Amino acid sequence: MRVLVACEYSGTVRDAFINAGHDAMSCDLLPTDVPGPHYQGDVRDVIDYPWDLMIAHPPCTDLSVSGARHFKTKRIDGRQQASVSFFLSLAKCGIPRIAIENPVCIISSLWRKADQVIQPWQYGHGETKATCLWLKNLSPLVPTNIVEGRENRIWKMPPSPDRWKQRSKTFQGIADAMAAQWGKPSPTNA
Repeated sequence: MRVLVACEYSGTVRDAFINAGHDAMSCDLLPTDVPGPHYQGDVRDVIDYPWDLMIAHPPCTDLSVSGARHFKTKRIDGRQQASVSFFLSLAKCGIPRIAIENPVCIISSLWRKADQVIQPWQYGHGETKATCLWLKNLSPLVPTNIVEGRENRIWKMPPSPDRWKQRSKTFQGIADAMAAQWGKPSPTNA
């Protein structure tokens, strides 16, 4: 299967699909943190290639409800509209199977509600971080390893130059579940 992992510099999801035997490439404006197939540039440069599946992680800075106090400024200067437009361009592209990941955000009211909300503790990580998934021709992810502990470590991270990078990285258990469950054909995933 040909898999595009859009807006990912970490290589976490890309490598989970590669390890499961797929032809996967990440794409981001930033260079990849881990060597592997990666296009450094705008995802719209490569989106028309005949991909079978896209997992997208569009930037949430101007969409997330955690930054709602800044929405007025972001609407006035156009950042929010541009972010919504980018999100929807990914959602409406011609790739047959799509998952778009973002935190709780305004997309649910401007377009449609997320198909699923997952938590890291459902996939082997004792943390909370509500993550919404908008799905096209994919089944919801099934939890693989529900663990105790519900620490909100991501939210409590102290300020640092790379805090934004640490907060945006996909948990390995979630990446592995995506590769295992969405990387094989099924009646819903056909």
